[in-house]
Amino acid sequence: MAATFEYWQNTTDRQFWFRLREDGNREIILASTEGYVSEQGCLKGIASTKANAPRDSNYTRFSGRDGKHYFTLKAGNNEPVSKSEGYATESSRDRGIENCKIEAPNAPTKKL
Repeated sequence: MAATFEYWQNTTDRQFWFRLREDGNREIILASTEGYVSEQGCLKGIASTKANAPRDSNYTRFSGRDGKHYFTLKAGNNEPVSKSEGYATESSRDRGIENCKIEAPNAPTKKL
């Protein structure tokens, strides 16, 4: 399956946000952990996600209070740059990480 980075400017806070979405089922694989004040900053966040996605050591796996399973992807400065949606099981979360490792590095970027 292929995936695409989508980014947009929020009309409420005027910040830019991004997400990586599967092209086939339209599921969100991950999303930015913060808004960016500039489009250029958002594009740098996407570039950081692409660069850091292949390395397993850049992922933090955890369970939320809601009982769902999540991951964050850390940038080169060891700060989270993107986060997952909640998964029902650890194994589905881990498949999401593996998918991210494959899809993110070469995913095209599209402004919404």
